[in-house]
Amino acid sequence: MGEADERALQHDWLSNLPDDLLLNIIERLDVADAMRTSILARRWKQIPAMLSKILIMVGSTDDVQERSCDVALANATVLGASRSLLESRIASPYTIHRLCMQFFLGNKYKKIARIVAKTIRNHKVGFAEFTMLTEKAYARSSPADRFAYGRQLKKFILTCPNACSHLTRLKLENLRLLEPDLACILLVCRRLEFLRLDNCDVGHRSLLAVEHPRLRELEIVRSEFERVDLNFLPELTTLTFSFWLSLHDPLSFGYVPLLHTVSISNTGRSFHKMLKLSEFLGKATISNLHLGFEREKIWVKPEDPRELSQVFSKLRLVNLAAISDECNLTWTLFVLQGAPSLEELCIRVCDCLGVWDEEQRKKLGYSEERKDAGAKWETCDFKHHKLAVLRICGFQSEVKFLDYITTVMKAAVNLKDIYLHEKPACEEKCAYRRQQGDRFPRSTKQMILVWNSLDVHPLSLLTLHFPF
Repeated sequence: MGEADERALQHDWLSNLPDDLLLNIIERLDVADAMRTSILARRWKQIPAMLSKILIMVGSTDDVQERSCDVALANATVLGASRSLLESRIASPYTIHRLCMQFFLGNKYKKIARIVAKTIRNHKVGFAEFTMLTEKAYARSSPADRFAYGRQLKKFILTCPNACSHLTRLKLENLRLLEPDLACILLVCRRLEFLRLDNCDVGHRSLLAVEHPRLRELEIVRSEFERVDLNFLPELTTLTFSFWLSLHDPLSFGYVPLLHTVSISNTGRSFHKMLKLSEFLGKATISNLHLGFEREKIWVKPEDPRELSQVFSKLRLVNLAAISDECNLTWTLFVLQGAPSLEELCIRVCDCLGVWDEEQRKKLGYSEERKDAGAKWETCDFKHHKLAVLRICGFQSEVKFLDYITTVMKAAVNLKDIYLHEKPACEEKCAYRRQQGDRFPRSTKQMILVWNSLDVHPLSLLTLHFPF
């Protein structure tokens, strides 16, 4: 290093930082910017070979959503970035703690996988993830397209087993496979801990049996399965399941001893069965439950606490989301009565509609009854000793909400905090919103009126919050 370079380095405070701090800064940049830093100074040339987190993604988020990018060009870019970042690390002693690749099924995807397999073989990679996209998005992919994508995936898995066998996370979309093929994929991906299936199936109204010794998180979204059987998942802790067409129970729980977090959402149609959680969840004993109703029919049937004693015995947190504003809230009390260990209850009410055109609603099979028609529940006097927090999102200064809060206050003798949130922002794509005005208390005077309406004892330790 020349004298001029030494003087420049003395004033280059960033380059003088320790390696771990410098890496922490660089790894907050995207891949392209991280690579560009190598031209800033001689010391920075080694940075790409030191990165412990490598995320190589196709295009921008908008491109991925709209599929407006050229698939061949997008994968070529990913391939080029993979060669620059991964093949240059042959002699690097640094471990890759996280390697995430997002690319399209099809052009050049096998070459990408081979580079990843070589990297895994030559270096210690702690966490490897593939997100495999399809050329056509969900709305445009036909059954024939999904069959074609399924064949591509099967061929990919069988020709690149070295890369797939080291994956810890895998995200797939818009695929139709044969059931033996999916079982084969799970067998090859033996280290898998996270799996997401978005608009994937093994045939319309088909059955899927899932078995994997290491899988910890499973997400199944927009499913056309008649039923998914979680037969043997000894490490599964988190399940997300949403949007099914089945006329029966869409899930069955087998050996899932560690399962503690379950999130289930569905747009209830007239043909959907009312689910009994005591039967639906089987022998699973969970602590965190999220149920989403997407502003439509309530598809859960309130049950007697004695029926729920098994599945709700360890329940600590419940989130009942996207409840239509036309629904009475009394039915939700069956959860509180059936879960003696519940510590926090969150209710989210929404007054907009995803589909509001009457003809379109009939065509799609939306229920013409009140959305809570099948969710009747008679309140009774009971005491709950663990509930500490009640949250209501979409609160309005109306009798329905005030009566509900009063009922919870009388039952939950150790309630400490009530959070009343305003209406959530309406989605950009929402075509309709009821014009009922906003009655959320914003001024101090309005808040005091709510407090007085609830008849809270002056010496009570209960605190009312109005976050907005």
